[in-house]
Amino acid sequence: MNYIGIDLGTSAVKLLLVDGAGQVKKTVTEEYPLYFPQPGWSEQNPEDWWNAVCVGVKKLLAGEDAAAVAGIGCAGQMHGLVALDAQDRVIRPAILWNDGRTGEEVDYLNNEIGKAVLSARTANIAFAGFTAPKILWMRHHEPENFARIRKIMLPKDYINYLLTGVHSCDYSDASGMLLLDVEHKRWSAEMLEVCGIAEDVMPALYESWQVTGTLCPEAAAALGLPETVKVVAGAGDNAAAAVGTGTVNDGDCNISVGTSGTVFIAADNFRVDPFNALHAFAHAGGGYHLMGCMLSAASCNKWFSDEILRDKDYAALQAEIDPALLGKNRVFFLPYLMGERSPVNDTAARGVFMGMSMDTTRAEMLLAVLEGVAFGLRDSVEVARALGLEISVSRLCGGGAKSPLWQKILANAISVELSLPAAEEGPGYGGAMLAMVGCGAYENVSACAAALVREKGRVAVDPALKAAYDEKYRIYKRIYPSLKELFHAM
Repeated sequence: MNYIGIDLGTSAVKLLLVDGAGQVKKTVTEEYPLYFPQPGWSEQNPEDWWNAVCVGVKKLLAGEDAAAVAGIGCAGQMHGLVALDAQDRVIRPAILWNDGRTGEEVDYLNNEIGKAVLSARTANIAFAGFTAPKILWMRHHEPENFARIRKIMLPKDYINYLLTGVHSCDYSDASGMLLLDVEHKRWSAEMLEVCGIAEDVMPALYESWQVTGTLCPEAAAALGLPETVKVVAGAGDNAAAAVGTGTVNDGDCNISVGTSGTVFIAADNFRVDPFNALHAFAHAGGGYHLMGCMLSAASCNKWFSDEILRDKDYAALQAEIDPALLGKNRVFFLPYLMGERSPVNDTAARGVFMGMSMDTTRAEMLLAVLEGVAFGLRDSVEVARALGLEISVSRLCGGGAKSPLWQKILANAISVELSLPAAEEGPGYGGAMLAMVGCGAYENVSACAAALVREKGRVAVDPALKAAYDEKYRIYKRIYPSLKELFHAM
């Protein structure tokens, strides 16, 4: 049998056709637009997602036996607010994870409701990207639209609804809404009341591998698949990527360098970072995880290459960087292009180049971007280390992780040996694995990962280069605190 994994990303949906042995038979990517109606805002049209899925699945199945598809697992960008009316029509464009409009709502939640209360109810504090602040923003600024809400969904759950007709959400994705009692895996009645919504507005909760339904007739016809295809609840993109890299057992770590950047640490038991710098979420494997998230990771490289250098040949640009420059670069870059989440939680923070002189080259500036992202990820790793978690080895995934140069920078700037998974398909592969478990091919997620996930190589830490990056990181850590007041004055 075959399985379809869906990775509903920020710029495109990536679809995978995976056979029962875990081999990726085919991939298809369909892009869709991203809208920035005001500075700091980020939105998408959910119908664009569905249209891309329909087009992509048909391409994926071209020349294949559609009847051999047993299940579908969807992973997706987290936190986005999809509001539906009584007829399940989209009320307004989805407000995405990297949208920064909710500063006032975040302040209200953290300062008026209180961080201690939020942490006790949801295991997390408010961040601008989370869903609850978006709901409050809509309540305050679009009361007419807010009054029409009859169902609140996350991006991948909207796709699952169109596939099955079932309003569902899995625990990993729900964890990032600031509406879930993560420890007890149930909606928080207190947080729903704060947001002014009833519990029947929220979708039903499932474990990520649980089957929520089969394809409804309309979806089956649109995709060219039989109605017998099972659809599992799926997972947030980071949890799905962790499944796809085998980061499912207690203490396993995965670092992802995608549009955003994450440090993901799996745990069997529930625990909360007392500093609330790391998110405490449910894991797609059934347990829990701690996660640090920076809003701009590989997107920093894309921005600098595409918009500033006007060159999209990323490999050629990185080839200009002399390897001897690593650890010796005089230029620093603060990667806060969309504000920042972990660990500073500051929507006003912005990107900064520092240390340039008349002889600074574009290669040095590009290297500073790559190093700045690595240091931003190290910030979250250092929080985990302060909690007593030993992180000496981590899986690595994401588009940025395919660069050998960036791999070397990451390993030494973060001081962690990197394990490179053989399958580099990220969340979509995890989604397909969850579908396998839901269809009964494996007993549980851990067994599926043990059977399918393989390592193709490792990136070791070089002691001399690590020492050089340790020194640079000590300087890097001082940049944001020195500029914080200025960011807010701007």
